[in-house]
Formats: sequence, structure tokens, C-alpha cells
Amino acid sequence: MNAIILSALWGVVMMIGGVFFKKSTTPKYWAIAGILIILAANILEFLGYPFFNVDTKGMLRFDSFGLVFNSIAFICTLLLFLLNGKDFEKIGQHVSEYFCLMFFVLCGVSILSSFNTLLLLFLGIEILSIPLYILTGSDKRNLKGNEASLKYFLMGAFSTGLMLMGIALIYGGNSLGSFYIDAINLGEGNLSVMLAAGLVLLMVSMAFKVSAAPFHFWGPDAYDGAPSVVTSFMMTVAKVAAFIAFFRLFSTSFGKIQEQWQTLIVIITAATLLIGNVTAVFQISVKRMLAYSSISHAGFMMFALFALNDIAKEGLLLYAAAYSLATIGIFAVVISLSDYSIEGFNGLGKKQPLLAFAAVIFLLSLTGIPLTAGFTAKFYVLMAAVKNGHHLWLVIFAVICAAISAIYYFKVIQAMYFKEPVAGINENIRISSSYGWLLLLTAALIVLLGIMPGLVVDWLYF
Repeated sequence: MNAIILSALWGVVMMIGGVFFKKSTTPKYWAIAGILIILAANILEFLGYPFFNVDTKGMLRFDSFGLVFNSIAFICTLLLFLLNGKDFEKIGQHVSEYFCLMFFVLCGVSILSSFNTLLLLFLGIEILSIPLYILTGSDKRNLKGNEASLKYFLMGAFSTGLMLMGIALIYGGNSLGSFYIDAINLGEGNLSVMLAAGLVLLMVSMAFKVSAAPFHFWGPDAYDGAPSVVTSFMMTVAKVAAFIAFFRLFSTSFGKIQEQWQTLIVIITAATLLIGNVTAVFQISVKRMLAYSSISHAGFMMFALFALNDIAKEGLLLYAAAYSLATIGIFAVVISLSDYSIEGFNGLGKKQPLLAFAAVIFLLSLTGIPLTAGFTAKFYVLMAAVKNGHHLWLVIFAVICAAISAIYYFKVIQAMYFKEPVAGINENIRISSSYGWLLLLTAALIVLLGIMPGLVVDWLYF
């Protein structure tokens, strides 16, 4: 509850502050202060010190799974603000309002990590999504961004309609006539037509939200068209929060009848892995390549839904941390360049050794190379699938897709160290020492989590 209330309140503070802040740099420091306060409050709640005693009538359930994810989300957002907070000034004049919308998204994230009823699931999804529609098109000078915002809004509205219909069918079909996911908890046996239709609609709508294939087509355009700093947030904190909600809903309400819907998850997972990886290979723009690779990572996170066991829960949290840190890090490198194409990375190892070194760590983690958090996270989710014991071919297919991902990630590494710079491209790259140290800190965290995954996983059993 600490995170939900404080993130909403700080969003209001940032909104009102837009009237009083005179310097464009001031909102960044207020936002950093706000995220530190929210992170501290969330940790205190985890340790048993909630600030607010609100009777939610059981509609919210604050457990270690949700609170640990909140901490991961807030830490990643803090890193994003520290690395690229100044880039909000390049979007437009309403810097404080952009940060305000980010805090409202974090309020939705906090609800999605702790909802216990379908009504709160719907509210959490909408509180998370609506500010993102605005942020996607926040750069009014960018026609591609305006188009991406409209497409994202239309697809989001459509998927929300599917979700509402699914919720209505689940509500009408369960014997208790309840919205509580604990009460829905369907036992073994064949589903009625109403419940089966509601389950499929909920699955499809959530697949839309996490940009899983074949419901992914809005993702690359929205990610590519949005301002890069917004894309970094959308592809990490917002995306993984939707996965946490997906896992929470299906493990609690539909876990006992997993065999009846697992095949659908298998199809979605295989399609997501294939489409995301194969399409990313042919991209010229690094930003668009990362957009398609985000879809492939959604395929790996889908393994948590496929397995629904304790290792899957651990793996999903670890993947949330590994994927978010690496993606925020590589986007910080991309944003520092003037050319987002692969050619723009040519010779970066000579021009900016520190920038190139950090980029290598981030790309290796996204590929899943040992000693990085990305490898350990992939190992956890695939091990969860093996423990589940069904469709083992899917694990082999995922390993092949991980190998395919090395093709496009290593293209960037090759460009940085084995190609000569292109004249006139990225000639005047300048990064501050503090920026360099933050990149190295992010890279160090990725290696540390790769060697010691217990730094995240063990908190589940605190």
C-alpha cells in the first residue's frame, strides 16, 4: 500500500510542480527524490512497517512476490532517471508532466503486483496503460511518435475490451459469482463454455499487453516511435509488470486446470520466440532491433506462465531484474549517440571505450551468455519448464532461438570493435564521468546477479 499511495501522491506533486518549477532541470531532481522515497517505503513495508492502514476488503494482497518485484521496478526506474532523466527535456517543454505520468504508471505497476480481484487487475492495467499512450506521443514534432501513440491507444482499447468481456464471463461463470481471484480458483474438471471463453479472452488481452505474438504487432511501432527514454521504460518496468499480473492471475485462479490451457501458452510462446528473434535479425536500426528483441524476451518470460511452479516464480523475478537492467543500460548507450543505426556503432570501441565496454556487457546479458544475469534468468525459466515435464521440445526450441539472438546482438559488438567509424556520424560523443560510472554500476549489477542470483531470489522466502 505504501508504494501505491506514495507513487500516486508524488505524481500529483510533479503535476502541480510543473506550475512552480522555473528550471527545466528541477523536475529531474524531484523525480529522483520521489523514487527514492517510494523505494524506501516499499522496503519498509516488506520488513513489516506499512505507513497506511487501509482496509481494502481483501482486494489487495501484499506478499513477498509483489513487494520484491516493486523494489526491482523502483530500482530500475531510479537508474533510468539517473542515466537519462535529462533526456526528458529534449521531448518538450512539459518536463514535470512527463515525470508525473511516469509516477502514475508506477502506481499501476504497484497495483498489478498486489491485486486480488479482477476489478483491481483492470484498474491496474488502465492506470499503467493510459499514461503510456500519452508518453508515446509526447514529442509532438515527431510524426512517427504520433502515429505510434494512436496505434498503441487503439490496440490498447481493443485489448481492454477483450479483458472486460473476459472478466464478465468469468464473473458470470463461477459458482460464487465473485471477482476475487482466490474465489475463482477453479478446481479440476472440464470448464463450462462461459468460463473457457472468459479464460481465453483474458489470456489474449494479457498477451496483447505484454506484446506476445501473434498479438505483438503494435509493439515495434510503439517502441520505435516513442521517445527513446520512454521506450526504455515501456519495454522494461511497464512490460514486466504486466507479466507479473499475468502470472499472478493464472497461477491463483487457473493453476489447477493448467493442462486445459497450457497448449495455448505453448503456441503463444513458440510464436513469440520465433517472430521476435527472426524479425530482429533483419533490422538496421538498433532501436527497432531492440523492440523486436523485446518480443523475443517476452517469449522467455512466457515460460513462467507455462510452468507455474516455484522455480518459475523465482525465474520471473530474476528475469525482470536482468532484462530491465540490461535494456535500460543499452538504451542509455543508444540515447548517447546521434545515429541509432548499426553503422552508428562503428568504431565506438575506439571513440568511447567505456561506453562500448558497458554496451558489450548489456548485449551479452540480453543474449544469455554465462556469468551475466541474462544467462541465469534464462536458465531459471527453462529449468522451470523442464520441471513441469510437458512439451520439452519447447525448451530446445527456446535454446535455438537464444542462439539466433546472438546474430543480431553480436552485429552491434562487431560494429563497435571490428569496423571503422563512418565519417560524420557520432563525431562529437561526450559523456560525463558520473554517466560513465552509472553505466559501469549497471553493468556490475548484471554480472553480480549472474553470479549470485540469490540476491533477488532469496527475498521471496524472507
